Amino acid sequence: QVQLVDSGGGSVPAGSSLTLSCEVSGDTDSPYCMAWFRQAPDKEREEVAEFAADGRTTYSDAVKGRFTISKDNSKNTLYLQMNSLKPEDTAMYYCVAEFGICTTRIEDDGYWGQGTQVTVSS
Repeated sequence: QVQLVDSGGGSVPAGSSLTLSCEVSGDTDSPYCMAWFRQAPDKEREEVAEFAADGRTTYSDAVKGRFTISKDNSKNTLYLQMNSLKPEDTAMYYCVAEFGICTTRIEDDGYWGQGTQVTVSS
């Protein structure tokens, strides 16, 4: 299993950039699918970006072209570079890891970070 620590959130004006980090510890030698989820007040939790064990990345339509997910294996850290932030990006952001390939069960079966708050003002 792994432990995840999220950081990098903050309060910024619209149009700004932020980079979230997720430091991974524990069984870092095993292959994991990693993802960023977010949840805004009174909204359902949604997956915004995914980084598969083979390096493939996917993005939700809401963030495609603005957010970039990446991973530094030497630092055991997952990143989410967020550009051109909008007020609707305001949410608690969570890093999630699922052992092996990416599946639809990552939300239920994955390991979760504690979350980091992103607030974007208009």
